Amino acid sequence: MRHASIAALLTAKAADLARGPLAIVMAEDEVEIDSTLAHLLARGFRDVVLLAPEGVEVSPEHEDRIHVVTHDVFAEAALPGAVNAMMDAVAGAWVHCCYNAEYLFFPFSETRRVGELLTFHAEERRAAMVTCVIDLYAGDLAVNGNAVSLTDVWMDRTGYHAQARKDPAKSWEPKDRQMDFFGGLRWRFEEHVPWARRRIDRVSLFRARQGLRMAPDFTLNDEELNTLSCPWHHNLTAAVCSFRTAKALRSNPGSRHAIASFRWHESVPFDWQSQQLVDLGLMDPGQWF
Repeated sequence: MRHASIAALLTAKAADLARGPLAIVMAEDEVEIDSTLAHLLARGFRDVVLLAPEGVEVSPEHEDRIHVVTHDVFAEAALPGAVNAMMDAVAGAWVHCCYNAEYLFFPFSETRRVGELLTFHAEERRAAMVTCVIDLYAGDLAVNGNAVSLTDVWMDRTGYHAQARKDPAKSWEPKDRQMDFFGGLRWRFEEHVPWARRRIDRVSLFRARQGLRMAPDFTLNDEELNTLSCPWHHNLTAAVCSFRTAKALRSNPGSRHAIASFRWHESVPFDWQSQQLVDLGLMDPGQWF
C-alpha cells in the first residue's frame, strides 16, 4: 500500500494504525530494507510504515502488509519529525521507530511477540522503554564495502558505559533515573562522530498520546518516559541492533579511508539471538520470565 505523504496515510489509515503495535521505519538508503521489514513483522507488529524516497521498492511478499509513504528522509531530524507528525493520530498505540538495517531485540524475542512484551511493560505502569543501539558491522570490509552483512556480522562485547544525564535547567544536577549511554563504533571512532551524535540510547518504544513529542535526540517531552525504570524496581529493556553507524562511517570520505576494519580484540560474532544481548548486559529481562 503506497501513500503520497504522511497526511495521506493518516487520512486513509489512522484508525487502523492506532490499534498498534505500530513500527515506523525510515529508509535512508536501500540497504536491507526487506530484512528490516521481515524482522519487524516476525516480531509481531500489526502495522509497519516505511518512510522512503520516491522509487524505493519493497519485495512483493511485503507489499500487502507494509504502508509505504513517500517522505523526505534527508531532512534534519527526519525520523523524530515524522513520528511527531503521526503522534496525535495514533494516540493509544505502542510505537517503535527505527531505520533500515536496524533490528529490534527484546528478552525472549525468539519465542514471544512484541505485543506480549508491551502488555507486561504496561502492567508495570510503564508507557515507554529506553533501548540501546548496538552497532553491527561486517567482519571483512574488503568483501562488504558498505560494512553490512547478515552472515559475516560482528559486534562489540565490551566498551559500553553510562553516565547520569544532567539537567541544564537545574544547575546541571543529575536527572532522576535517566542515563546517557555510550559505546560501540561511535565511541571507538569518536574522532569521526560529532559529540551530539555519540549517545547510543533512544526511547524507541513508547505509547503514543496527544501532545507527546519526540526531540531530535530520541527523548520525549515527558521526562518520566525517558527514565530507565520505575522508582520501585528495575524494568525490562530492549536493544536495537544496527548497521547504521557502520554504514555512515564507510560512506563518509573522511572516515572511510581512515578505517581498514571495524574488528578489534573485543569483537565477537553476532548470533542474532536475544540471549547473547542479555548475557552481555546490553538488555535486561527485569521481572519478565
